Amino acid sequence: MDLELQPIVCGLFLFMYLVTVLGNLLIILAVCSDSHLHTPMYFFLSILSLADICFVSTTIPKMILNILTHSRLISYVGCLTQIAFIVLFGGMDDMLLTVMAYDRFVAICHPLHYQGIMNPSLCGILVLMSFLLSLLESQLHNFIILQVTCFKDVQISNFFCDPSQLLSLACSDTFINNIIMYFFGAIFGFLPLSGILFSYYKIVSSILRVPSFGGKYKAFSTCGSHLSVICLFYGTALGVYLSSAVSPSLRKDAVATVMYTVVTPMLNPFIYSLRNRDIKSALLRLHR
Repeated sequence: MDLELQPIVCGLFLFMYLVTVLGNLLIILAVCSDSHLHTPMYFFLSILSLADICFVSTTIPKMILNILTHSRLISYVGCLTQIAFIVLFGGMDDMLLTVMAYDRFVAICHPLHYQGIMNPSLCGILVLMSFLLSLLESQLHNFIILQVTCFKDVQISNFFCDPSQLLSLACSDTFINNIIMYFFGAIFGFLPLSGILFSYYKIVSSILRVPSFGGKYKAFSTCGSHLSVICLFYGTALGVYLSSAVSPSLRKDAVATVMYTVVTPMLNPFIYSLRNRDIKSALLRLHR
């Protein structure tokens, strides 16, 4: 990177990091402080915001350090640790978006039973299961990598350590390990997406049966923010994998990675605050 661009890039990353952390902290603070937001949907949103803060804290500070020191070296243990946290909090985002889709499904398709179904115990269990499944995925990734790799230091080719990058450095054949890793990645990615698609299939079917246009709009408007975040999350995640698989390019990989690891968590609080009247009201009351 040119020395002239270094301060600009560092300043940009730092600005985006601070905006992401402050934006998500405001969402958490608004949900905790406003009794009107003590509902399952906003409880899940606050956990999603916490996961986003942890996710960007795993990646952006290291990005800034790499740029400032002109070094992309990271210890092998540090690389494995970073991979574990990236997969953990990225998986948490994925699982929580699925849980939030289920919450919207119950609210729209079974409104009379919503309070009984989405009780505090079930909400706590859903968040705990999201965490445990994400933790399992992260440990499976590291277990597969540990079977064939062992280095002192690792050269980061992108902005953060990538499981496939470590496997490509191994001396032995890693074809089977790659297949297993992508198989588990497909399972942990496909199942949440299937849950989201099924929930919205049921939601759309239920909304289409509403006779009035106003009723349809009111029902679907509660899903607008969630759908926007889903499109952003899966769109950027798909971009990262397609850019590296179809036409490998450091520049394209870097752009896709920044979109996935920096821009998406930064935009989430804006999407929810700008499109959600309850959040905007809570933030205004918080400001007063």
